[in-house]
Amino acid sequence: MFSKPCIGLNADYRSPQRKQPAYSAVTAGYYDAIQRAGGIPVILPPLSSEDDIRVVLDRLDGFLLVGGADLDPRRDGFMLHPMVKPMDPRREIFDRTICNLVAERKMPCLGIGAGMQLMNITKGGNLFLHIPDDLPEAMPHRDPQDPGHRHGLNIVSGSLMDRVYGDGEIRVSSRHHMAIDEVATCFDVTARCADGVIEAIESNDPEWIAIGTQFHPENDASSALDMRIFEEFIEAIREPVPQNLRLVA
Repeated sequence: MFSKPCIGLNADYRSPQRKQPAYSAVTAGYYDAIQRAGGIPVILPPLSSEDDIRVVLDRLDGFLLVGGADLDPRRDGFMLHPMVKPMDPRREIFDRTICNLVAERKMPCLGIGAGMQLMNITKGGNLFLHIPDDLPEAMPHRDPQDPGHRHGLNIVSGSLMDRVYGDGEIRVSSRHHMAIDEVATCFDVTARCADGVIEAIESNDPEWIAIGTQFHPENDASSALDMRIFEEFIEAIREPVPQNLRLVA
């Protein structure tokens, strides 16, 4: 018998606007993918108490850091680029707290989009703030007119990404304008776009399961192969639970 691991997901947060009250939401693709992969998604609103967050993490087996709007570079000592559209501060404070605690505990973690970027920042890396300015030779990594925009991927042999995609042409769903610049030392780059932009990282610490993808395997435009990322993540943290012994009368 195998237990289903409980996987936390950070919810987005939107401040009240005119007649619209404040609310939290999570794109269905994230929690649907966790369920299909054999996990139980547990959605967390932006909690303000670190003690409360620790209590919740004690009850989880892993965490999925979802994508969203941009991380505010001013929190890391950089100037705000005009193309950066920061996520709501309440969400960002929560996300950064969660990521710090997850890394501190070496809790299994999967980061997607801004989630991967936050993993890298938390462990000492940094970001390009706008690909067209920082890497003018790079190909487009998002298309405002096409939420299913896809581009090719070059995989590092022997990595988890290699196990997921194998040989052949690989195309993934992409919609980002920020990207990893300097990679934190605890991560290895395991996939890049053909233009060199980093698209996946994996922990090189044998005691920490941590995977990041800049592309979006949960997207509606994703493929069956993309789903394997979630399956690999769940499989890595699932532990067998011994069956209860039968009592014979």
